[in-house]
Amino acid sequence: MKTEELSFIADDGKSIHVYRWSPDGPAKACILLAHGMAEHAGRYARLARTLTASGYEIWAPDHRGHGKTASEAELGWFARRDGLTRVMEDLHGLALRVKAERPGLKLFLFGHSMGSFIAQGFISRHGGMLAGCVLSGTAGRTGPIAGVGRVLAGLGCLIAGEKARTPLLDKMSFGAFNKAFMPVRTPFDWLSRDPAEVDAYIADPRCGFICTFGLFRDLLGGLAWMQSPAAMAAIPKGLPLYLFAGEKDPVGAATGSFDALAAEYRSLGIVDLEARKYPGGRHEMLNDTAREQVTAELLAWFERH
Repeated sequence: MKTEELSFIADDGKSIHVYRWSPDGPAKACILLAHGMAEHAGRYARLARTLTASGYEIWAPDHRGHGKTASEAELGWFARRDGLTRVMEDLHGLALRVKAERPGLKLFLFGHSMGSFIAQGFISRHGGMLAGCVLSGTAGRTGPIAGVGRVLAGLGCLIAGEKARTPLLDKMSFGAFNKAFMPVRTPFDWLSRDPAEVDAYIADPRCGFICTFGLFRDLLGGLAWMQSPAAMAAIPKGLPLYLFAGEKDPVGAATGSFDALAAEYRSLGIVDLEARKYPGGRHEMLNDTAREQVTAELLAWFERH
């Protein structure tokens, strides 16, 4: 596997840090990877080793407010307005670059957690340029608590400022996720059944940070749009979709929201849809004790498409 780190300049001039993992020989297809909230794209190097060994080239940006894209002052913050849309359009711009540099190769989109929500919006606006999309640790329509979060995030932006960190909203989201696994060893037991993987996340200085009021405002507002009936109906019916999650994932599978999203896609007429839940699994199935099976089945889906 060849590893490169490069910069992509978004249409507003923002420099986006990108990891590109390439096979030793010619690539047979490309995968655009969207990581989750309070993590970074470099965590997917292990997945990239498996995929590149089978001929796939992976392009993985650090989103705004994350990883090597974010300055210290920008950590956990997207943009002054429409931040989630801005991140989604960063992906679109990078997808156009991949298409230009790798003409003739199919392009897939993989999104995990927050990245899966960004991917939900992407396939509504730009699904026609993809050969398929994978949603990991995803969820469907948000409940009343998301509305409460939007109000709190908006008030926080007005009172404290959009770049102020918000332990309250962090506790309402990540803190609530951990409650299902009490008694817990760490604040992040909800991520994986593998203690070593949880410890690696905690030890990573680019993971687990508290995000800003602005990011929560943009994320929750963006979810309302991308999960609207109009946005969902715009997804190409012929776009292959693969959804997977741990059965006990508090983000979606444990609440029934994962199943509801799959059912809604089917009701919209998506003709090639697979949904997989892993018994006992938590949020990061690629870092779970079942990761070898999960990765093998993900690779098999790419191979079929």
